[in-house]
Amino acid sequence: MKILVINCGSSSLKYELYQMPERISLGKGLVERIGQKVGKICQHFQDIHYCKELEIPNHKVAFEQMMLALLDKETGILKDAGEITGIGHRVVHGGEQYSSSVIIDSEVQAAIEDNCELAPLHNPANLTGITEAAAIFKDVPQVAVFDTAFHQTLPPSAYLYGIPRDFYEKYRIRRYGFHGTSHRYVHGIALELAKRSEENTNMITCHLGNGASITAIQGGKSIDTSMGFTPLEGLMMGTRSGDLDPSIIFYLEERGYDFHELHNILNKKSGLLGLSGISSDLRDLEEAAEQGDCNAIEALDTYAYRIRRYIGAYVANLIKVDMIVFTGGIGQFGVKMRERICSRLENIGIHINRELNRSIGANAGIISQPYSPITILVIPTNEELQIAIDTCDLITEA
Repeated sequence: MKILVINCGSSSLKYELYQMPERISLGKGLVERIGQKVGKICQHFQDIHYCKELEIPNHKVAFEQMMLALLDKETGILKDAGEITGIGHRVVHGGEQYSSSVIIDSEVQAAIEDNCELAPLHNPANLTGITEAAAIFKDVPQVAVFDTAFHQTLPPSAYLYGIPRDFYEKYRIRRYGFHGTSHRYVHGIALELAKRSEENTNMITCHLGNGASITAIQGGKSIDTSMGFTPLEGLMMGTRSGDLDPSIIFYLEERGYDFHELHNILNKKSGLLGLSGISSDLRDLEEAAEQGDCNAIEALDTYAYRIRRYIGAYVANLIKVDMIVFTGGIGQFGVKMRERICSRLENIGIHINRELNRSIGANAGIISQPYSPITILVIPTNEELQIAIDTCDLITEA
């Protein structure tokens, strides 16, 4: 069974082909700069590379270029489009309608469209991907895998805000959480590595990248997560502010900043970038910190502090914690940041083994001391594989 995984953005199209159920990646590609004067498509299949620059005015052309790359006689991955037996789509927002992945039909498409107001930058693009894929692959079943689905098990105490209930009932304002596919994937891998059952295992998963979120998982279910109504809430991130006093927005508006300017600042000019004034890239900040740059040091310390604060809160709420997992670009590759985060957490049973942490690098494995009550793991995430797994399972069951 060959499953095509599609992540359609507003100006990009990412795709990866999997051989299932063996979970083997057969190759992947990226179409970018859709709608600009010069677009680009690059595809990688083993040691074979396919790259091409041309105008890609819309997603229809992007999908056509993807098919040309997949079927190219010299560098292609497929001999015939008919080899594809299922298509899995990353869909950002499923609202309260979906707590798991589903086969796409007209009702699902209507729900995705209904949630466009909750994810105006992503759901419309996801819908475009579904429409274009249907036009090319006709009767091939398609599956929607929602970023928000895993967090639909949050209790009201975790997802409600302390604002008038009318805002929830009329406008659907609540904590939805994101990165759900990643949190669910590393949770499953952690159970496999530790040889534990889901039912008696509680863990905290830390997806740390340019976007970052932490999730508390009890018996396989998400019971709290740091991102909220939008991905802006929660941890300080690469360019996002994370939690802040809402009155700061009113204060800045009184001083001449308009809504659009503040939205841009909080999402694209804050976080590590805004606080350091240097970069949103952890590697740049660690290099600057080593040279004594005070702003870089403070940005790194603040980033680690905010994560520790969430970990402490989740440990208190879960009561018993068996594992903590680091994933995402920073979680997987940020060896020094993992040490920054875990230092000062010994009092709640998190003891990192610094030598093991450094030797394991970006590989999967345990980095805690043998005596640590809470096992610390590094696990590379693979959202595309999780989408392929869900797609394969749903198609097989249908």
